[in-house]
Amino acid sequence: MKKLLPTLSLLVLLISCTSQKNSKEFIKETSGRYLFNANEVLEIYFKEEKLHAKWRGNNDIELLKVNDSSFYMKELNEKMVFVKDPQMHIELTPKTEHEGILYHFKKMNEDEKTPSEYFKAKEFNKALAAFLLIKKKDSLNSIIRESKFNSLGYEFMRKKDFISAIEIFKINVALHPKSSNVFDSLGEAYLKNNDTINAIDNFKKALAINSENRSAKRYLKKITQ
Repeated sequence: MKKLLPTLSLLVLLISCTSQKNSKEFIKETSGRYLFNANEVLEIYFKEEKLHAKWRGNNDIELLKVNDSSFYMKELNEKMVFVKDPQMHIELTPKTEHEGILYHFKKMNEDEKTPSEYFKAKEFNKALAAFLLIKKKDSLNSIIRESKFNSLGYEFMRKKDFISAIEIFKINVALHPKSSNVFDSLGEAYLKNNDTINAIDNFKKALAINSENRSAKRYLKKITQ
């Protein structure tokens, strides 16, 4: 703690002595959306030449300017640095808590969306491709966890939005093709949408992976009786 206090005090002093307004060139270069993680966005915008951010439901976070390219974000307890080269991105100033990991967030293209945003826009093929890309880069990423997609699919089912449920379960099948449960869930969504042929097909796939899948057995018996 004794080592931390002088550093924190110096940061507060630097912020208090720095004009919070930014140049027009800096505003133009940095305004936009940055990938905070593979499926989440940090949006940078300006009010009266002062830097603000939208992040995780908070639509008006004012960042404190440390110098012309560095800003402190209280909500993250991080100092963020805007870097132009090789392309505009944000870097977090290294600190002990990062455990040697270098964090950087790339600026997104104007027409670029996160996987979830593609799905929300009903661009299902693009959503699938984006989630598969996450798996290719990091197969253990929590964003593509089977249970998350399954829970979301059943949320759509409860809302009677069976098309969205089918599409989210189809993504789960593509991400986890060796899971009996994902085929069973997809079969159930097809059944709720009165698509018996696809329902039977997926229940059979679920049983091919796990012949003891009781849910798939029960639904298949109910359909074929």
